[in-house]
Amino acid sequence: MQGGDLLPVVIVVAAARNGVIGRDNRLIWRLKTDLKHFRALTLGRPMVMGRKTFQSIGKPLPGRETIVLTRNTGGFAAEGAHVVRDLAAALDLGQTLGRRMGADSVVVAGGAQLYAEALPLVSRIHLTRVEAEPAGDAVFETPDPARFREVACETHPAGPDDEFAFAFVDFVRRDG
Repeated sequence: MQGGDLLPVVIVVAAARNGVIGRDNRLIWRLKTDLKHFRALTLGRPMVMGRKTFQSIGKPLPGRETIVLTRNTGGFAAEGAHVVRDLAAALDLGQTLGRRMGADSVVVAGGAQLYAEALPLVSRIHLTRVEAEPAGDAVFETPDPARFREVACETHPAGPDDEFAFAFVDFVRRDG
């Protein structure tokens, strides 16, 4: 993107203590408070997600521009979403859409492969650390303390709307 400063790229993710973020392309816990938090962190912003994550949600989320990353752009249609082939194209489109929307960031919203690919490019991570250790097939590695420092942590107990205790933990990149 040319002209002006780039919007920061941020990750929004919920991961168990063991790093698990999902199983069989589904969420594996019920945390209503975290869903509200996710909404607050993504509303009014472009969201980049992989095809499987998009398919697990089933549709673009209201109040956001959804960018779906897939290697099979010719055989995949996502009504109401933008489909791109690689991370560079997704982030470039995110910058364009974000400026148009007046957003303050571009959000990377999963899955595991996309998180790993985007991690070197993000300036912040909004992690919901779920106090559980479920089995799963998708993992998000704990941010490396040499690269990211924790700047906020807000704990929440399990309750009627939240199956497990959890914490909202924010990290910022140490090297700029």
